Formats: sequence, structure tokens, C-alpha cells
Amino acid sequence: MSEPIPIVHLVDDDVSFLKAASRLLKASGFTVAAFDSAAELLAHLSAGSRGCVVADLHMPGVGGLELQEDLLKLGLSLPVVFLTGQGNIASSVRAMRLGAEDFLEKRAPKAPLLDAVNRALAREATEHTRRTRQQALRSLFAALTPREREVLTHVLRGGHNKEIALALNIHERTVKLHRTAITTKLGVSTVAEVSRLAQEAGLFDAEPPTFP
Repeated sequence: MSEPIPIVHLVDDDVSFLKAASRLLKASGFTVAAFDSAAELLAHLSAGSRGCVVADLHMPGVGGLELQEDLLKLGLSLPVVFLTGQGNIASSVRAMRLGAEDFLEKRAPKAPLLDAVNRALAREATEHTRRTRQQALRSLFAALTPREREVLTHVLRGGHNKEIALALNIHERTVKLHRTAITTKLGVSTVAEVSRLAQEAGLFDAEPPTFP
């Protein structure tokens, strides 16, 4: 299955500006999808959507800032570049705090817009790579047996074989066998590497470590 193509999702209720901005971005080599409302964009997006969003700050119904919040609530990691004809400091601060890539005036030269879009796409690509890596690692940890996960939890807490054996009421040799199975399944050879993979997989987000 091929990867979705990163798309610049352009949103503006001003149809003439939408067409002009779309032409500019396409002429600059970007793949563009244009929408005249935030609601239309949100209906179009899915969990696998890639790219970024270039949105007008002030739109009827769902405005740019509300759109940004909706994207976050839906778990969509699409950086947002805001365009506005009447921006203000409060709006720009709020947008940046929510992770906006940039906040530009519509009258600004095209260079800052193209630069912001390139940065937004690069940021999304980095985040996509991180998420893909994390999902792959979580699949590896999910393949462990329940007992291996118990042993791993103690290993990640720094437990030694004898301590783990006592805690789980099993033989120390059994602990060693489980540890070997864990490192083999994860494709590593040391506890330090196991710990690093667990960190990357996000297993330390809770205490004790949580497994998929």
C-alpha cells in the first residue's frame, strides 16, 4: 500500500483568493486541495491525511483558530499556516501556542508563504516518520507474551534476575530465558537498547510502563 501524498490543504471563504493562492502553490510545485470552509476540509480529512493546512484566520462558521483546535482534537498532526487580512497579537499568540507554523498577512510577499509551507511540510514529514517508527515498535512489544511483558516491566525498572524471580515467583533461569526471548523479539542485545526502544514506543508515558 502506497503512502498518502503530502497535500497543502488550502482553506478560505474568499473564492477569488482561494483560486489565486491555489494557483501560486501549484505553480511552486505543491500538491494542493482547496476548500471554501473549515467544515468542508474537516469532512475531507481522515486519519491517514498527510501535509499541512493553510487557512484564513477569519471565516464564517468555523474560523481558523477553531479549525486548528478541531485538528488537534481529531489527532491530526497537520501543521497550520495562518493567513489573515486583519490579524491581531492575541490571535497570533493563541495560534502559536497551539502549534501553528506561521502567522502571515494575506498582503505579504509570496516568498514568506512558500517558506512557511515548506517548513510546515518538513515538520509534518518528521512527525510522520516518528509516528511510523513508534507504531512499528509498539507492534514488536505487542508480540511479547504476557509473562514476557511482566518480566520486561521489572527489567525496565532496573530489577535484577534474582529480584524479578522472587517478585514473579518463578525460577531465576526462567527469568533469563524470558529476557533472552525479549531481546530476540525486539532485535537488540542489551537492556540499554531495550530501554531506548521502550522510550521510543512511548511505553514510559505511564507508570508502570503500559503495553499496546
